[in-house]
Amino acid sequence: MRTNHSDIGVSRHRAIAGLLACAAALAVSASPLHADETQPLRLCADPTNLPFSSDSPSQPGFYVEIGQALAQALGRPVAYDWYKSYFGKRTVRVTLLGKQCDAMIGLPRSEDFMGPAVIFSRTFAKEGYALVAAKESAKGQALGGIDSLRGKRVAVQFASTPQNLLASRDDIQKVTVLSPEEGMQALDQGKADVAFIWGPVAGWLNKTSYNSRYQIELIEGEGLSWDAAIGFAKTSTELRDRVDAVLPQLQRTIGELAVKYGLPTGAPVRFGEGRTGPAATTTGTGAGAGVTQIANVVATETKGDAAAPSTEAVGAGKEIFNGTCAHCHGPDAVQSERKIDLRLLRHRYGDEMRDKFWTTVHEGRPTKGMPAWKEVFTDDQFDNIFSFLLTVQSESND
Repeated sequence: MRTNHSDIGVSRHRAIAGLLACAAALAVSASPLHADETQPLRLCADPTNLPFSSDSPSQPGFYVEIGQALAQALGRPVAYDWYKSYFGKRTVRVTLLGKQCDAMIGLPRSEDFMGPAVIFSRTFAKEGYALVAAKESAKGQALGGIDSLRGKRVAVQFASTPQNLLASRDDIQKVTVLSPEEGMQALDQGKADVAFIWGPVAGWLNKTSYNSRYQIELIEGEGLSWDAAIGFAKTSTELRDRVDAVLPQLQRTIGELAVKYGLPTGAPVRFGEGRTGPAATTTGTGAGAGVTQIANVVATETKGDAAAPSTEAVGAGKEIFNGTCAHCHGPDAVQSERKIDLRLLRHRYGDEMRDKFWTTVHEGRPTKGMPAWKEVFTDDQFDNIFSFLLTVQSESND
């Protein structure tokens, strides 16, 4: 039988082509299994929010370093999407829900916080306010009971839960401040005996600016503390489950990072009660066992949806308001007509106050005579106006 060499060549060519096709098919079918590991874990973070986050390689912040450790545990590189966190829930909508990132570290673990659009990992930290006093004046005594503040000058942050708690106590002198920084300054300048402010910022400043001379007691209670977690879009259940699986391995690292950034540690004190555990403890045993007990200022706080305004922001916002908005809403927002009285925004909208403000100033309400201002002012200017409005809110103008 005669062999046709051309037929053999064609057969070989087809066999090789078939093998290559099979290999390509195998590669395509296998690639989804490993694509996750080659893609970076994209995390949302604020570029200028120490001690939690910054875009500085030399001082990245508590949350950023947790993110780096988390990505390493998952076997993935990490990438950050930077966005200002003081816009509160709007930040979450733009970044996390806008698919600019895969996860956001440090959100309050609560169904009331943007659920069900946002789902959460297991708790990794306890966040809350803290009482701060000079060590020599505290003499090692717990500051957790409200009665321990009797007769003292207490610096409290404007529009915060501590301010509301102390409002009815005539035997406690309140010193109103606009930020944790001002609270620490009030202590340093002798204007206050105790500061009732955000614990982690107090701890950071205590370490970096005040030579650790202050005693800081973490406080827990309704509106004073909550569980911190990592937030994901509701469609990211698989990633959330993978994160939950590795978080227990990172608890020691999280504790070490808390110390590195000066965040106060120790078992929290329930306001009005005694200490719940030894002062040196760094982990809790309640809901979320093994959780590092730290206090943390989250701009997306469930009771405020915004960080406390700075004095500069309030002043700039007041100037814009009186130059533009006072024509309808009254100088300094003093207005007797309730329907346009902006002092009642919190009373009307509660936690949605900021969202209502942003929608209204950007889009206007043409049918009610309110123009859109998005082409006139920048978002920073809108934020300054909002900061000013926060300082004039009341429950009623009757």
